[in-house]
Amino acid sequence: MYISITGLKTKNFLSEIKFWILTIPAFRAAQKAEGNLFCETKKVNGYQHTITAWKDRNMMIQYLTSKVHAKAMKNFRSIATGSTYGYEGDQIPSWKEAIGLWQKNYKEY
Repeated sequence: MYISITGLKTKNFLSEIKFWILTIPAFRAAQKAEGNLFCETKKVNGYQHTITAWKDRNMMIQYLTSKVHAKAMKNFRSIATGSTYGYEGDQIPSWKEAIGLWQKNYKEY
């Protein structure tokens, strides 16, 4: 299973509105995407986090390159800062575990 943990922080109030306009459709698409096993979001310390679990890395990449996700990513730099951490694993982490893994291992973009 491939686990992806993301943390994004919007730059200001207007960027937060744009963030939600773009990310709600992307999140819903992830929930319905082939190979998605788990998809949750939670705000922690000012960052909007997601945990997604996929059958394998290739299925995650299929979603990553989908039209709805590409649209959100195209606008990312103008509205938020953030990072992601992905890894192969046997179980979905708890939120506490996920945030700890993200803080320790993320790659800023």
